[in-house]
Amino acid sequence: MANSSKDGGVKIVADNRQARYEYEILETYEAGVALLGTEVKSIREGKVNLRDGFANVKRGEAWLHNVHISPHKMTNLAYNHEPRRVRKLLLHRQEIRKLIGQTEQKGLTLIPLKMYFKDGRIKVVIGLSRGKKLHDKRESLKKKQDKREMARVMKSANQ
Repeated sequence: MANSSKDGGVKIVADNRQARYEYEILETYEAGVALLGTEVKSIREGKVNLRDGFANVKRGEAWLHNVHISPHKMTNLAYNHEPRRVRKLLLHRQEIRKLIGQTEQKGLTLIPLKMYFKDGRIKVVIGLSRGKKLHDKRESLKKKQDKREMARVMKSANQ
């Protein structure tokens, strides 16, 4: 019987929860990433940090910046990768054209939200986003607390 990870299963490696607090996510795109072998080994171990990352589009190509992938411990230093190197995102041409228009004209930002394995390949979900103002952050925090309070009250009422 086939292993679930090979059978279309998705294994989340890194999640940028801070991005949903800092930014209003308008659209999401799934992209592949051009990686080196040592980077793949480190990602399999979960040694990825998406928090400070962002993406941009230059000359018809999408690039992922400032994502930290720790060097692999069991690899010779001469063959290891640089942790914060710029990595190419693999998107369809029409998606890139759409992103160029929206990031340049509307002033939106591309933020990595999740990194995961899908069918043995590493994928990144990037979100087209707009930065939240302070009052928006407070509002989303208040909604989250209200939701928690409602769940707690409902749980106590059921018992």
